Amino acid sequence: MYNELTEVDIRKMQEEIDYRMKVVRPKCIEDLQTARAFGDLSENYEYKAAKQELRRCDSRLRYLRKMIETAKVIRPNSAADQVGLFDEVEIYFEEDDETETYRIMTTLREDALHGIISKESPMGKALLGHRVGDRVLVKVNNDVQYTVQVRSIKKGADDDSLPIRSF
Repeated sequence: MYNELTEVDIRKMQEEIDYRMKVVRPKCIEDLQTARAFGDLSENYEYKAAKQELRRCDSRLRYLRKMIETAKVIRPNSAADQVGLFDEVEIYFEEDDETETYRIMTTLREDALHGIISKESPMGKALLGHRVGDRVLVKVNNDVQYTVQVRSIKKGADDDSLPIRSF
């Protein structure tokens, strides 16, 4: 199994790894040593909290390294008139008589609350490769599906201003 990521995704993850190794992890270790000096570890909340924070940092580092290790670098390859990665797409929801705009990104940089959806989401998968005017069936699961119409496509580029998701 691999993760489909862009060069920007990988660079951002590497930057976070570097930051965590140079800044966050040393601070966590320092906090742990300070808390340990307070004495009795069985009733030392500061020690437990510092230990938990160090584990959280190490867990994030493992996650980022694994993502980079298993990454398959992808590039946008859609035609000028087709929906592709990084594009902003205006769609019309027929059932609701509403129009919304979404931007299609990699899973690492999705933010559905701000209209940035993953290429692997039901909507993202359904829209990829379609053209203006196409009616597209979005299949959420076996029981839920709906139809949208592509109204406009604004070609985009890999924007490194969008942060990668954290947990």
